[in-house]
Order: sequence, then structure tokens, then C-alpha cells
Amino acid sequence: MPSPRPRLLPWPAENGKPCYLVADDSGAGYISLLADEMETVQLRTGAELLAHARPLLRDRKAHAGELRFVGHRLAEALHDALRVAESRGMRLEHREEPAPKPS
Repeated sequence: MPSPRPRLLPWPAENGKPCYLVADDSGAGYISLLADEMETVQLRTGAELLAHARPLLRDRKAHAGELRFVGHRLAEALHDALRVAESRGMRLEHREEPAPKPS
């Protein structure tokens, strides 16, 4: 049985550095499930923000403060989405691949 791989969690540690979880591969533990839910919320929030930002960015009368605000929120959402992608990519890389069947 392979040793457990660290999972990048969707929130930083107290010092702002990446936070990892080492657990079994079942993904059924409390922290794993909490992380799954947090990733879902982060991605959904990013999609909702994008739906709000597009019309604002098309509005020639939008105020600079509104644009800065939405720009900051979009940057936060992109940061969250990239962390989710990195975490999921790391987990895909370490999955055992089945042996190819002889032809």
C-alpha cells in the first residue's frame, strides 16, 4: 500500500503558507470532506463573481472604485481557483495507474 500523499488544502496555514493534510486515500475524513466543500464553494463563488463582473466591465459609466473592487475580488477568485487546480492536479499525479493490458 502506498504511503499517504499530502493534500494541498484550500486555505492557508496561520502563517500564510500553504497548508497540507496527510490522510489515507479514502478522502472520507472530516478535514478532507470539509476541504472538498470549501473548494466547491470557492469555485461557485468565482463563477458568480464572473457573472457579476462581466456586465460591470462592459459598463462605460462604471466608477473606478467599482472596477477596482471587482478587480480585487476577481484576483482573489483566480487565486482560489488556481489553488484548487493545483491541489486536484497533485492528487491526480499520485494515483496509481492500472497496468496496461497485454494485446
